[in-house]
Order: sequence, then C-alpha cells, then structure tokens
Amino acid sequence: MSMSFERYMVDMVQPMRDDLTKLGIEELRTPEDVEANVPNAEGTALIVINSVCGCAAGQCRPGVAQALQHSVIPNKLFTVFAGQDKEATAKAREYFAPYPPSSPSIALMKNGELVHFIERHSIENRSAADIAADLTEAFDKYCV
Repeated sequence: MSMSFERYMVDMVQPMRDDLTKLGIEELRTPEDVEANVPNAEGTALIVINSVCGCAAGQCRPGVAQALQHSVIPNKLFTVFAGQDKEATAKAREYFAPYPPSSPSIALMKNGELVHFIERHSIENRSAADIAADLTEAFDKYCV
C-alpha cells in the first residue's frame, strides 16, 4: 500500500517540480546538492522553496516565471521542494537566517549572503504580478 501511495505522490508532485525546472531552475534534491551550490554560488542565486500548497501554484511559481522574463536575472537558479526533499530543504534554510522556515518562499543570495527574502505570508495574499514586481526590483538592485 505505501509503495503505491509513494508513487502517487511522486506522480502528483512532478508537475509542480516541472513548473520551475522548465524555466531552467535546477533542483537541489539532497543536502549535498545544496552544500555544493548555494554557499559557493558566485554572483547572485535565486532559491525557490517550492511547495504543494495553493499559494505556490497560484502565486509563487507564476510570479517566479514572470520575474525570470525580466532583462536582469540572477546568475544561478535553484529550487528545493519542501515536504518532498526534506533534508535538502532543511539545509537550504540554514542560509536564510534569521527568517523562520516558510514554504513557499523565495531567497536571493549574492556571493553566498542572503540579500532578499520573500516569506510565505508575503506570497499568499499577493498576486503573481506583485511577486514578480518584488523580485524584479530585487534583481535590479542586486544582480547588476
């Protein structure tokens, strides 16, 4: 029974992963993936904490997609999936202090330091366009 449930979850979640990977965002599935990429990313790195919740589908992922159409974007694009790749997500969140765990959320790092963070409460009550505008403003400030 658990094997079929696990397969169901994988099949159900894959389109949510694809929403970001089709944009060229690299999935970090293990703590080692995070450790190898996040602290050592030269320049700027966007890290999207993906989630199965409605605000991830309705606002977060579409907002990120819109923001990545901007003329200025981060050098590196990463994602971890909260609730699915739990260890990788926990490792990524170590870089987001002082912010508490939040999913979905979006972090912008510059040379390994957190410079901009959008928490869940700033995603769930805003439109995808608002989130995209927030991100593009941060891209203009930090990614040049």
